[in-house]
This record gives sequence, structure tokens and C-alpha cells, in this order.
Amino acid sequence: MDAIPRSNVVHKYQKRSLLIAINCIASLSIFFFGYDQGLMSGVNNTVDYYQTTMKFGHQDPATGAPVIDNTLLQGGIIAIYYLGTLIGALAGGSLGDRYGRIKTISIGACWGVFGACLQCSAQNHNWMIIARLINGFGTGILNAIVPVWATETAEHTSRGQFVTIEFTLNIFGVVVAYWLEFGCAYYGDGSGNYGFVWRFPIAFQILPLLALAISVWFFPESPRYLVKVGRNEEARYILGRLRGETGEDAGRAEAEFQDIKNIAELERATSKNHSYISMLFGIGSGKLHTGRRVQLVIWLQIMQEWIGIAGVTIYAPTIFRIAGISNANSKWISGLNYITYTFATLICVFTLDRIGRRWTLYWGSVMQGIPMILAAALTKLGKNATAAGDTQTAAGYGIGAVAMIFIFTATFGATWLTVPWLYPAEIFPLEVRAKGNAWGVVGWSIGNGWCTLLLPIIFAALDENTYYIFGACNVITIPMVWALYPESNQRTLEEMNLLFASDSIWNWDAERNFAILKEQNPDLVQAAQRGHSVIDPETGMVRPPHRNMSHDASALTVHHDDADSTEKQHFKHG
Repeated sequence: MDAIPRSNVVHKYQKRSLLIAINCIASLSIFFFGYDQGLMSGVNNTVDYYQTTMKFGHQDPATGAPVIDNTLLQGGIIAIYYLGTLIGALAGGSLGDRYGRIKTISIGACWGVFGACLQCSAQNHNWMIIARLINGFGTGILNAIVPVWATETAEHTSRGQFVTIEFTLNIFGVVVAYWLEFGCAYYGDGSGNYGFVWRFPIAFQILPLLALAISVWFFPESPRYLVKVGRNEEARYILGRLRGETGEDAGRAEAEFQDIKNIAELERATSKNHSYISMLFGIGSGKLHTGRRVQLVIWLQIMQEWIGIAGVTIYAPTIFRIAGISNANSKWISGLNYITYTFATLICVFTLDRIGRRWTLYWGSVMQGIPMILAAALTKLGKNATAAGDTQTAAGYGIGAVAMIFIFTATFGATWLTVPWLYPAEIFPLEVRAKGNAWGVVGWSIGNGWCTLLLPIIFAALDENTYYIFGACNVITIPMVWALYPESNQRTLEEMNLLFASDSIWNWDAERNFAILKEQNPDLVQAAQRGHSVIDPETGMVRPPHRNMSHDASALTVHHDDADSTEKQHFKHG
């Protein structure tokens, strides 16, 4: 394959080893994402940062704790990052669909390096705000395109497993940021009056970004993107290396290749308008219903933040203090919580492709909602006991509340951490997959920005009762997912157009319509049949399709025989 440089790893590795190599590189981006998320909590508590450089607070001479004089400035420096991720996501989706996944990943990493350099050299709050905006822009580009690249190269039977492994690295990034800052806090005399204490942890993120920006050029482009732009020979070769060409693997790559070509041409025939506005409102998408898919991924990401993870991060130190844990020891407890969080993500590696996306969200919502409600109740009881002078009882309630925080965080890592990032990368049509995933990042940016600005106000007004809100949000997600979110597990990316072909928003209608469409159009999605109707058992060759699906935009014609009526559906534009 002369079109692909000999330095590309696709020539050296194949099948699972190639998938692992791709996910290792993708994990650099996810690691950076987690590291960057966990960074600012430690930076905000460094004296040289908040008092000397940014000037939004001062150190309490009695306790040594930070006293924030300008909460708007402190929150604004953090929140501006999410404006950057929102803009970057939209840019990354557009770049990814136009110029490819590899180029876009490298561009996003370079923007991240630029933003990190500006942050670690910031001399005042104006400088830092611009730096955070640029850093967020690079993060948004990476978050929009890396999950797409990972899912487009993985097999549909193990897609969730590989992406979950990547997000284990996401939380590992948070852990590294926390403990690196913990160690840097002891630099010099341990007072925090040194720029190194916060500048070095910020600069550290440059290393994985540089590694990503350079190494990604030695990895294969998404075969689905290559088909989209007409580079079929390269796409077929890469698919052959990803799926194998010999033994029991014979024909699998060809079946998937034909599958991708059919769907790509069908999408071009059924949807003409690919702008972000058209996607948001579903203008011109016909039976592809991209508007519905956009709304699903936006709200899934928003709810990911409002089920409590942002609140736990903000309020956990207060709960630890109620438990009678000193400020110094609470840092160790917080670090231990992050480590537990990391290992909990491994649960999802073994369960996500077995029980599916929907059931993963179900049990996550239950096991997150209960601890949130109990944490609120135990914290209240602990505060009442403290007010009554019963410190021993208060400590007992506090320890119980701490346990609830650990259970919540571990459950979130095993469930809701991954699915809202995987689902957008799975369900969108090939023509707009990167842009579709970008809408998911937009939802995440809105959810995070919203929480960053509102939660301090809510906690100030409601205190520990805020956790009841989080518990209620977990309850709300159960009927929301059950009614509106079709299952994507064990289904090929090409089958998603069939899954969302129904005009109804309800999941049960989508599933019923999907079953009928798939039964009446077996040639459209061959790979899902695992070779049963694709490979001729006598010749070992791929069977030709019964008709040219790629030029028949009206192929998906379904008759629904109800008791009272017969509905005829055409999967075509209009």
C-alpha cells in the first residue's frame, strides 16, 4: 500500500495489537483531558497563585486557608475554559469531517500545548483567562475527534471496552494531577509562596500533548473517513489489518468495507445539509433524524454533570472536616478517593459490552442516587450533633457521609463516566460523525460551565441539601434513558441509521422499526450478520448484494401492519 507511508504502524501491527496501539495513542489525549480537569483545584489553593499573581484572594493568617475576595474572578478563570471547549468542539467536529481524524488530533494537541505554555507563564489574571480559553479550545478539538477515531477503528463487539480503557486513563490523569500538586506543595519551605508550586504542574501537561501531536502521524486514518472522501483502497487495506484476512477472519473486512460504502452513499443521498444549525434542528436530515440524535447527546452530557460528580468534587472537603478529619489528612483522603475512582473505571471495561449502555446507566443512577441522599442526611445529622457538642456522634455520621462519597465516586467511574462520551461517537451518521460527537462536547461544556457558575451559589443557599437535588437528578435519568435512548451496544456504526429511522422519539418504537428494517434489508448492513449472508460457503468469496443499495435511496421501505392501519416508510430525504 504505497499511499500509506511505510513508517505507519498499520504495516507492522494487525488485529488486536493494532487496536491496542491506536487506543494507547488515543489515551494520551484522554489522559491530558483528565489531568487538565484535576489541575485547577490544587492551583487555586496555592498562595502565590491566588494572592500574588491572580490577586483574587488572600491567605488567612490564623489557619493558612485561602480566603477568596473575588469569587467572580476565581470562577471566571475556571469557567472560561469550558467556553473554550465548546468553541473548540465545534471547530474540531468541522475539521474532523473535512480534513480527517489524524490531522485534527494533531491540530488540537498543538493548540493544547500553546494554551499550556501561556498558562504556566501567566503574569496576571487577564493573561490567565486568555490562556485558559486557548487551552480549552485545544481540549474541545481533541474531545470532539478522539472518541470518534477510537470507535471507528474498533469492532462493534468490543467498542465499549476499548473506549472504557481510555477513560481509565482519564481518571488516572486526575490522580496524577492531584498527587503531583500534593508533592509540589512541599517545595521550598512548604508555604506555597513559590511560582514553581503551581507553574510546574501546569507545564507538565505539555509532555503528553507533544507526544500525541507527533506520534499520531504514525497511525492509520479512520477507514470510515477514508471511504467518505473516496480513498477506498486505503480504507480497505486498513480494515484488513484491523480485522484480519485469513482463517476465520476471511471476508470480515470486505463485508465491513462494503457495509461502510453502502451506508456512506445512502447518507449522501438522504441528507444534504450538514451545518451545525441544520443538525441541531434536523433540517433536511429526513429519516436520519440528526436533530433528535443531537438533543440526546447534549442532554446526556448535561445530566452527567448534574447527577452529582461536580458537587462531590466541590463539597467533599467539607464532609471530610465534619468527619473530624484534619485539613492535612483530608488531602490524603481526597487522593485515596481519586485512586478508588480510577480502579472503579475498570469495572466498566468488563461490563459495558456485556450489559449494554442503557443498563450501565440504570444501575449507575440507582447506586449514585441513594448515596447522594444518604450523604445529605448523614451530613445534616453530623452538623446537628456537632452543634449539640456531641463530637463523637458527629464523627460517626461524618464517616458514614465519607463512605457515601466513596460509593458515589466509584459508581460514577464504573458507569456514567464513560457512556455519555461513548454514545455520541456511536450514533451519528458517517457524514457528520465528528460534528455529531462535537455536539456531545458542547453538552459537556454547558453542563460543566453551568455547574461551575451555579453550584457555589446553590451550596451557599442550601448547604448539604444540595445533595438532594443530585439524588433527584439521578432518579430523573432512569425514565429519561428508558424512554428516549436506544441501545447501541453490539450494533455496528452503520446500523445506527436503521435504529434512528423511526419518526417516533420513543425507544420502543425505534427498536420495533429497527427490527423490521433490518429484516427487510439484510444486504444494507452485512457485517452485523457475522458472515452468515455475506460469505459463500462453497467459494469462500463475498456474495454480491441482491441489488445496488448505494444507488437506491428508497431501499428502506417498510410496511407496518397495525390493527387499524398500514404505514409505509421510505428512508429517503424529505
